[in-house]
Amino acid sequence: MSFTILGYAAQSADTKLTAHKFARRDPRADDVVIDILYCGVCHSDLHQTRNDWGMSVFPMVPGHEIIGKVTSVGAGVKKFRAGDLVGVGCLVDSCQHCISCEHGLEQYCKEVATQTYNDKDRHDGTPTFGGYSEKIVVSEKFVLRVPEKLDIKSAAPLLCAGITTYSPLRHWNVKPGSKVAVIGLGGLGHMALKLAKGMGADVTLFTRSAGKEDEARRLGADRVVLSSKPEQMAQVAGQFELIIDTVPYQHDLNPYLSTLNLDGTLVLVGLLGKLEPAVQTAPMIMGRQSIAGSLIGGLAETQEMLEFCAEKGITCDVEMIDIQYINEAYERMLKSDVKYRFVIDMASLKKAA
Repeated sequence: MSFTILGYAAQSADTKLTAHKFARRDPRADDVVIDILYCGVCHSDLHQTRNDWGMSVFPMVPGHEIIGKVTSVGAGVKKFRAGDLVGVGCLVDSCQHCISCEHGLEQYCKEVATQTYNDKDRHDGTPTFGGYSEKIVVSEKFVLRVPEKLDIKSAAPLLCAGITTYSPLRHWNVKPGSKVAVIGLGGLGHMALKLAKGMGADVTLFTRSAGKEDEARRLGADRVVLSSKPEQMAQVAGQFELIIDTVPYQHDLNPYLSTLNLDGTLVLVGLLGKLEPAVQTAPMIMGRQSIAGSLIGGLAETQEMLEFCAEKGITCDVEMIDIQYINEAYERMLKSDVKYRFVIDMASLKKAA
């Protein structure tokens, strides 16, 4: 059983997204049915629709930064009721019994978590479709409560960009006075600055682009270092406990390693792929330094992040768009022409009906 709804989909890797009707599964006893109000546009949406990672299945309805209202719940649902303001992030299910899931780290599920789109439901094998649509049906365990204090229009990207940077800040115990650096000022980088500052850290932005100092300070940076200037890099040698690297393409990590202090860690959250040029290990050995990676967050940590952002007044800087503008938005994303995240007002979908 299923019901038909309207969304926007890519029919192939080389076609534009267009209006598309598709089937959502009927709700199960533990499911929450959500009317989607807003959906953030993640760079991974673009990669997936264009099959940049070689695993895309079409037709594809992207979107994993979802804010909406509950319209109905299954008989077994305890946490939510109709009218609740909720969110859905990158995951909609996991095995729930492996060691990762038992510790609230569903993103690292040993049997691989079920993605919000471009995946298969682990119970009936039907395709998962994302938030560029009218409604979504999700198990209550993977639905998040949106605090009343959050501005819902700019809260959607917290469910990916926000948690992607919050999780390593929490895992590496950032606290008041911690010295943290962020590499790159995009969707992830601007959230890393805001969150690290919200935790009380002393925050530095590394960038290759001159002229970003005022913007970086507005977002929470205490200083800006041009990584292309050796003299500026030398001034911060051995300073940082943690570096959050948000750059999504290959780049040289070696200059940044020299800015870590004893036991410092550089965490990759943007790059999926090989490290080139090669990393020189001598500084790491001599300073007991680490290069690590981090992937979004589990459900408990994501809920914690939403509460933290509500308390601190932190949201994403967004540009609101209609769904009909999505293809132009993708082209602008390729040019880094957005500060800092597009969010779709899903009420605009009615124009495509």
